Amino acid sequence: MLRFKTKLLSGALSFALVALGAAAFSPATYAAHVDPAFYLAATNSVTGAPGSIVRIEPMRGAPLGASAYRLLYRSTDPSNRPIVVSGVVVIPAGVAPKGGRPIVAWSHPTTGVVSRCAPSQARFVFQTMMGLRDMVRRGYVVVATDYPGLGTPGPHPYLVGDSEARAVLDSVRAVRNLPQAAAGNRYAVWGHSQGGQAALFAGELAQTYAPELQLVGVAVASPATDLQTLLREDADTDGGRNITAMTLWSWSQVFHLPLDNVIAPGAMPAVDALSNECIESPIDMLERSRSQRPLRQQFLSVDDITRVEPWRSLLLKNIPGTLPADVPVFVAQGDADRLVLPSVTQAYVQRLCHAGSKVQYLSLPGVKHGWAGADAALPAVAWMADRFDGKAAPDSCGSLAD
Repeated sequence: MLRFKTKLLSGALSFALVALGAAAFSPATYAAHVDPAFYLAATNSVTGAPGSIVRIEPMRGAPLGASAYRLLYRSTDPSNRPIVVSGVVVIPAGVAPKGGRPIVAWSHPTTGVVSRCAPSQARFVFQTMMGLRDMVRRGYVVVATDYPGLGTPGPHPYLVGDSEARAVLDSVRAVRNLPQAAAGNRYAVWGHSQGGQAALFAGELAQTYAPELQLVGVAVASPATDLQTLLREDADTDGGRNITAMTLWSWSQVFHLPLDNVIAPGAMPAVDALSNECIESPIDMLERSRSQRPLRQQFLSVDDITRVEPWRSLLLKNIPGTLPADVPVFVAQGDADRLVLPSVTQAYVQRLCHAGSKVQYLSLPGVKHGWAGADAALPAVAWMADRFDGKAAPDSCGSLAD
C-alpha cells in the first residue's frame, strides 16, 4: 500500500498532465503555511559565494527520524548574475561517517512555472522526493532545490538547463555549508523528467562550475532530452499542449520574447491560465484540464514551433549534451511513456555510449511517464550506493543496438 501511494504521489508531480486524477491525497495536501518572506532576500544580501546560505528554518515530517530544513541559498543565473534559490535538505539521524555524509541532489519534475509552485512549500514534499526513505536509511544527506523562480520571485526559467544545473550544484554547496549536515564532498544527482534534464545538465557543468566537489554519478528517469521532438511529437496531445504552453510562456518572460507571432490570439487566455496554475493536487489537475480545453481548437499560429526562431535555437541550446566519460550514468525509461518517448531516451543513451560514458539502462515494462520516478527509485538509489562505495560502474552500452 505504501508503494502504491508513493507512485500516486509521484504522478501528481509528473512532467505534465499525464496522471490526471491519479493523486492519492486530499486537496489540502499543498495548503501548508509558509511565510512568503522566507523566500525574499534584500538586494545587499544576494551577492555572495555560490552555495552560501541566506537563511534556514526547520521543517517537520522527514522520515526515519531525520531532521529537515527549508533553505534559501545563493547561486548564479546563466549570465553569472547573483540570485537566491530555495530548497529543502534532509539530514539522517545518527553520527556521520569519517569524511562526512554522501550527498544526493534530487531534481524534481515539473510543478509549474510561477513562484507559488515551489515543492518546498508543499506539505507532502518529502513523499514526492523519490527514494527519500531509502537514501536516508543509507545515511545520505538529500538536498532538493526548487530551481530559480519557484519559491523565490519568478518567473521560473522552465526547461532552461544551465539555470537548473547551477541551482542543483549550488544546493550541494549549500549542504556543505550546514554544519549539522556533516556532509562530505562526494555527491550524486538524481532526477525525473524535467529533473532528469536538470541532472544531466548538472553532470555536464559539474567539473567547470563546481570543481571542488566530487560527482560520483548521475541517475535519471524519463529525462527531458530532445526538446524539439518533445514539443513536436506531443503537439496534438493534452500533455504536449501543456508543456508547450508553459515553455513558451516561461521563455517569453525570461528572454523577453513576444508570443503574438506564434500563439493564436484566442489561445492566449488558456496559455496564461495554464502558466499560472501548479501541478500538485487533484484540484490543480482538474483546473488544468479545464484550462487547456480551448487549446484543442486553437493554439499555435505556426505549423511547427521547433522551426521558428528564436524558439528553435533556444530548444537546441537546452538539449543536454554528453557528460564527461568518467561520470557514470543511470537511465531508466518507461516503455509505455507517451510523453518522453522511449526512442528519444534510447537515442540519447546511444550518444552517451558513443562519447565513452558507462551507462546502465533500465527499461520499465508497462510504465508510463508519471510513474517512472517512483518505479526507478529503488534501483537508482542502489546504483548510487554502489558509486559511493567505489564499485565499478555497470555498462549496458555493449548490449544496446545502434
